[in-house]
Amino acid sequence: MQKITAPVSIPAPGSKVIEEYVGRASTGWEHLSIAHMIAPPGWTEPVQRPDFFEITIVVRGSLVVEHDAGHETVPAGQAIVTEKGERIRYGNPSEEFAEYWSICLPAFDADAAHRSE
Repeated sequence: MQKITAPVSIPAPGSKVIEEYVGRASTGWEHLSIAHMIAPPGWTEPVQRPDFFEITIVVRGSLVVEHDAGHETVPAGQAIVTEKGERIRYGNPSEEFAEYWSICLPAFDADAAHRSE
């Protein structure tokens, strides 16, 4: 058993907050990561083509996920799954904070995100 008493803060582009509860930085797990995130109004992250699947569950506000075929708006109460190797960019164009959980398989790794912009 492994009790997690506090998340580990992960550096992020812009002023987004990432608190990893399970993953490489917090528990040493390479096969899975779970992180709580808060994206400020107007935040956009660089384009990425990650080497992991990502499940994003929005609990407050909304996110816009850009991809090769267009974009998807994901409001609170909905989720999106992005595929490994898919070109994506997450953003919060609204005037309110977006709060969400991210689950990555295998675990998130900044080098494996392949951010480009």
